Amino acid sequence: MIKKIINWSIQYRFLLLIGTLLFIVLGIFYAKQTTVDAIPDLSDVQVIIQADYPGQAPNVVEDQVTYPLTTAMLAVPGAELVRGISGFGVSYVYIIFKDGTDLYWARSRVLEYLSQISSKLPKQVQVSLGPDATGVGWVYEYALVDKSNQHDLWQLTSLQNWFLKFELQKVPGVAEVATIGGMVKQYQVVVDPDKLRAYGLTLAQVQTAIQAGNSDGGGSVVEMGDAEYMIRSSGFIRKLQDIQNIPLSSGRNGTPILLKDVARVQLGPQARRGVAELNGQGEVVGGVIVMRSNQNAMQTIENVKAKLEQVKAGLPQGVEIIPTYDRSGLIERAIATLKDKLVEEFILVSLICVLFLFHLRSALVIIISLPIGILMALVIMRFQGINANIMSLGGIAIAVGAMVDAAVVMVENVHKHFEKSEITEHNRWDIIREACYEVAPPLFFSLLIITFSFLPIFTLQGQEGKLFDPLAFTKTYSMATAAFLSISLVPVLMGWFIRGKIVPEHKNPINKFLQAIYKPFINHALNKPKLILVIALILVGIGLWPLTQLGKEFMPSLNEGDILYMPTTLPGISINDARTILQRTDKLITTVPEVKSVFGKAGRAETATDPAQLSMFETIIQLRPQSEWRKGMTMDKIIAELDSKVKLPGLSNAWVMPIRTRIDMLSTGIKTPIGIKIFGPDLSVVQKLGKQIEAVIKKLPGTSTVYAERVSGGRYITININRVAAARYGLNIADVQTIIQSAIGGENVSQTIEGRERYPINIRYPREIRDSINKLKWLPLVTPSGATVPLGEIAQIQIDNGPDMIRSENAKLDGLVYIDINGSDLAGYVKTAQQAIASQVKLPAGYSIAWSGQYEYMERAKERLAYAAPITLVIIALLLYFCFGRLTEVLMILFSLPFALGGGIWIVYLLGYNLSVAVSVGFIALAGVAAETGVIMLIYLNHALEERRRIAQQEDRQLTNADIKLAVMEGSLLRLRPKIMTVCAIIGGLLPIMLFGGTGSEVISHIAAPMIGGMVSSTILTLLVIPCVYLVWNQYQNAKK
Repeated sequence: MIKKIINWSIQYRFLLLIGTLLFIVLGIFYAKQTTVDAIPDLSDVQVIIQADYPGQAPNVVEDQVTYPLTTAMLAVPGAELVRGISGFGVSYVYIIFKDGTDLYWARSRVLEYLSQISSKLPKQVQVSLGPDATGVGWVYEYALVDKSNQHDLWQLTSLQNWFLKFELQKVPGVAEVATIGGMVKQYQVVVDPDKLRAYGLTLAQVQTAIQAGNSDGGGSVVEMGDAEYMIRSSGFIRKLQDIQNIPLSSGRNGTPILLKDVARVQLGPQARRGVAELNGQGEVVGGVIVMRSNQNAMQTIENVKAKLEQVKAGLPQGVEIIPTYDRSGLIERAIATLKDKLVEEFILVSLICVLFLFHLRSALVIIISLPIGILMALVIMRFQGINANIMSLGGIAIAVGAMVDAAVVMVENVHKHFEKSEITEHNRWDIIREACYEVAPPLFFSLLIITFSFLPIFTLQGQEGKLFDPLAFTKTYSMATAAFLSISLVPVLMGWFIRGKIVPEHKNPINKFLQAIYKPFINHALNKPKLILVIALILVGIGLWPLTQLGKEFMPSLNEGDILYMPTTLPGISINDARTILQRTDKLITTVPEVKSVFGKAGRAETATDPAQLSMFETIIQLRPQSEWRKGMTMDKIIAELDSKVKLPGLSNAWVMPIRTRIDMLSTGIKTPIGIKIFGPDLSVVQKLGKQIEAVIKKLPGTSTVYAERVSGGRYITININRVAAARYGLNIADVQTIIQSAIGGENVSQTIEGRERYPINIRYPREIRDSINKLKWLPLVTPSGATVPLGEIAQIQIDNGPDMIRSENAKLDGLVYIDINGSDLAGYVKTAQQAIASQVKLPAGYSIAWSGQYEYMERAKERLAYAAPITLVIIALLLYFCFGRLTEVLMILFSLPFALGGGIWIVYLLGYNLSVAVSVGFIALAGVAAETGVIMLIYLNHALEERRRIAQQEDRQLTNADIKLAVMEGSLLRLRPKIMTVCAIIGGLLPIMLFGGTGSEVISHIAAPMIGGMVSSTILTLLVIPCVYLVWNQYQNAKK
């Protein structure tokens, strides 16, 4: 089959050329349409339900909203995990589905089950689905700032909510535009209970009157003078005076009682659960662009920026839009890094080919075929829907060296044939065809070995699977296209380009130098092959020793260029204190010279993708370009300096990367690398266990910060209604609850219509009669008989502690412990921590703990790779058997793989890397390329032995051990050039990735490192060990005959 393809390609070479040129044109067009992002989307398929229950405490929200919703969602098909969060006045339910589930199918199923439970929720609850976005959806953030000081915070909030939001919402790719911080204008009706009593009115009558006095209407049409007139009546509330003049009742003499007679109507801010701050200079209004799932992040950000430029003309004078987070910079840096690496690899591989072949035209065969192979991989990637990111382009980058191997060996083999024959136009193509027939089949299989050796990566699941699947796909496509081109385009290019004077291998100074070094070693090895094999086995054992010294982590940290500061303070903090702390921390952060801007947030944004409570802070720190940093500064040093400057009592610091942390928080609820979840029925016991675990973890070496959530640390004023006492006055629970909800908590009863804007109308008792326990006891309630009774007569009022936010997983209550560590040996730290907790913390019956965060991902990846590695070896063995048809060669090549493993382990150890999923992927890739080196060695050893057999037959004698030794010497020494060329091409393709930094290199370099170390050790030992094994085995076989 392979020979037929070679023959067809040579025979129809002009047709192949036209097809190649056409593909290049179309390929460039399609490759440019590939979507671009910084990293693959690692987030789970999830649907978010947001249920607003205004003014209600977290335990009320949990019992009446979150628990019914979570139990109902457990039955949704495909749902793996249902996570509930109950906060003040809001409930979030996160339904996480199996990987591969279509997001919109999942949303429709959630809506179906939601319709079954909605009728069982309280009437005041407003349920909605969160945006069709993922954990990487926060792509752009901005702040509205008025430097002229002509606009209040509420005016800027109105500008954001009623102008900018609608303009940006219609930008392609945008799922949601969420407001951060600010103040919403509110019409506040402050009712005087004494005046109500004097006029004989109740709070419920005031509420009904406001609702009844706020509506427009119509009366169909009338005809006048042969024309039709539509009837309309105005009645919407549009200003303060409209509310003040709402009639409540009539006095004894017919005088109307207006709302202004019993209440003070004023403008004020609506109660809020979030604050935004910029650069330590004070409050601002912020906005976040949430990108729709599976959209082009780069294009979406560009569209948003273009729209913001358009709307600037419509902003009031002095108001500016300041970008506070822009992922496009990270995307551009990441793509630029990989592009630079590809160019560097291309140049390095080309130089290797020119130097070894000493023939520029021959090198052009490789130089031309390589970019075509890369383009073919990009086109396949585009049609599969894989976006261009660090990992997908990294897969191509680590494949570049191996992609040229077949072309290198084939060009070199043609050189050998041209040296032996006189070339004419009549026999040129026949010689090229014969040279290709000789080496193409095993080379094709060797490239397939590299291709299929990566298949076990596809067994990874969760975040690790989403991270490495793009790399595995593109690496597989790159090698598959290289294999195809080696038997189609490369033979044709060789016929056209390999012309002119060809320098024989023995005259090439580089080859002469290499042979001079190699010859004494191979001579000594072949003289004592068994001793060499014993020494090799000892070296393998030494090579495995560093494995016991390596730490373990899930993934090396990816430097995103920005920093997310996420401190946590004790629950129950007021909005004013949160604002003060936020401004202080932001001001301290700006003192670091490398910081460009600081945009802080306390509490939550107006989106279902942000369930943060008021005690949680998030500060995006944009850094200046690295060229403007102080000499010697690194990201780690900047974080260390920030951590030393920002030291406030009661704050637990955490410095993390923005994208990765948002993904982790939505997937696991954990914002730090390690987290502990404590499950149990009683939150007070959960909090007690959390404090015990916090105390134990704090003492462990390597702990940077640890914070156990105070799940029962909120402050409550509890009103326990005495049913019997209330009944004596003709009141039931609902009557009292209504007064508590409206008079104390305040209730939005309607809204004003002001052009295209809408503002709430809130009714409440004056602050001075509800700001202490004693005053609440004297809060007047009107009974059905018209009498007035103080609240303290029918209820007990006291201060309690309770949950500030209630979390649950699959309807089980839980509390979280956040742990950040100094080092990167995640597995070693967790093992020590588990032992410490097991010995010092006793769990009551019904309570359990689970380790989460990156540790959870690492353990899952470890289980998968435990059987992925044997699968890799089986695949390589099968392909080797298909290539050679004999078990002997298969075992010889498999015998050389441990030498590659040893070199890889040593370089990982010397570089100070930990074992991670990235390093494991590097070892899996190493197995394929190391096997290819062995295949090339055996190709030439077999050719040399066949040549010696032919000579022995011509001389009519038996093959002797001396003949075998001579054949092994010739196969090893005389064909050294192609072996070293292929190894140098592979290493040359990997060196730019490992040596030169750049965005994304942290992950890709951990893949490249074991491949480089393994190729060096594998090549050195393969050049000696495989010939020795080959010699011993064939001499043994020859003796049996």
